[in-house]
Amino acid sequence: MKRSPMELAAIATAAVPGLAPTGVASLPDDGNDFDSVLIVDAAKNRWRVRSPRHEEASMRLETELAALRAFSAGIRASLPFQLPSVAGTVRQGPLRTFVYNHVPGKQYSLEDLVSQGSRCARDLGSVMAAIHSMPSSAIARADLPSYTAEQVRQRRLNELDAAATTGMIPSRLLRRWEHALEDVALWRFNATVIHGDLHEDQLLVQDAKVVAVTGWTDLQVGDPADDFAWLAAVHEQSFAEAAFESYVAVRGDRADPHIMRRAALAAEFALAQWLVKAIAGGDAERIAEAKIMLEELDSDIAEYGGQPISVVEPPRAARAVATEEQPEPVSVAEKLPVAKKVTVSGIAPVDDAGPDADNSSSPAEPETSALRIVPSPVSAVPTPPAVPPVPAAAPQKPASSPKPTSESRGDSEPGSTDKQSKASSPDTAPGQDTDAKETKDEKDTADTKESATSAETPVNSSKANVTKDGTSTSGEQTPNGREKDSSGSDTTAIPVQPAHPK
Repeated sequence: MKRSPMELAAIATAAVPGLAPTGVASLPDDGNDFDSVLIVDAAKNRWRVRSPRHEEASMRLETELAALRAFSAGIRASLPFQLPSVAGTVRQGPLRTFVYNHVPGKQYSLEDLVSQGSRCARDLGSVMAAIHSMPSSAIARADLPSYTAEQVRQRRLNELDAAATTGMIPSRLLRRWEHALEDVALWRFNATVIHGDLHEDQLLVQDAKVVAVTGWTDLQVGDPADDFAWLAAVHEQSFAEAAFESYVAVRGDRADPHIMRRAALAAEFALAQWLVKAIAGGDAERIAEAKIMLEELDSDIAEYGGQPISVVEPPRAARAVATEEQPEPVSVAEKLPVAKKVTVSGIAPVDDAGPDADNSSSPAEPETSALRIVPSPVSAVPTPPAVPPVPAAAPQKPASSPKPTSESRGDSEPGSTDKQSKASSPDTAPGQDTDAKETKDEKDTADTKESATSAETPVNSSKANVTKDGTSTSGEQTPNGREKDSSGSDTTAIPVQPAHPK
């Protein structure tokens, strides 16, 4: 039920005996819940009158009365601002109208308050810090609500479920709020005494300084971020930041670093609370307004992202699209390169068949600076050409090696070197086959003949070797008819078994 200013003035005279109003002026207030006026009496004193429109608003005024009585003289003296006091009340049916003593200051709109500058913002921060530093024992004495951090979060979750059942909340907002409420790190704070309904209409300002705070209908112990929620709507974020910096300077380590995130969440979620309240009251006009504001909020968040309300940000839709465009995963075997034979500078290529395989028919591989691991081991030393095996019993001496001039004696060491043979005198031992009187040309001729004979005669361990002068180690006749002497020495300096005498 709405009342005119003159009706409120008449009610005030009944609440405060001796009050004689001389002037009446309307005051800004929550028009859905209260009717408010400012009365001036003959002594130039000012009085504030608040009359509830429904029973719920009347209960809020009753709560405020208990809150103001909980503020002892000591608490009032410690605060940097003034508190109102109740001068009298009058009941009309189930509703009761309250008359408050005058407090100094002037109310400003949000834009005008921001225009006061950073000085006003800093003072506002210290005022909120003073409210949150009040002893919670005063709330307990007044039997006012008190909630822990987890209880605050659970209440928000219950309200979110109620808002979701209306079917009028955009899905993007529901997901955004649900993610913030499930972010456990966001809700680790120490509950404090809070105003509960703080906004520009509850502040009385004089010379850019907050001199009084009114509207204590929601005084409780709860989330300090609720008192910052109204600053989320400030277009000049520097004003809100200056207020928060001043708040932290006063509170110190007791200040919660995530207050502004939860404040932004509370500001957004207030629209859903308003919608639920309008549906419960059956107010079609307010329902339509709430839906429009929710749709505008959803559009702004979709376009600009919105203020951060979580410590852990939710995944954006763009990231999900990028994930869908990623190629399908492949197995590790598919990613491995196919083994190829490569030719690396300084390393000879080796075929898979082994080091002895013939690679002459393989196509040439391009050189590369990258070394791949192939199944066959790569040898860093070139493989020598294959040589036919020589029987160990009669090794063949190269034709170009110089011939020893001394015979192997029975008491000499087998395997004496050519150098020692050359150092021997031509007549040092009897029976030696020496040809000291041969000329150089004759030696070359003999070497040539011996090479030819060695090439034509196959190596056989059953036959004796032939010396340069035509004698045989076995005493048999050589092609030139000469026979070996009785010493049985061999020009190759390798001992062999003597043949049986004929």
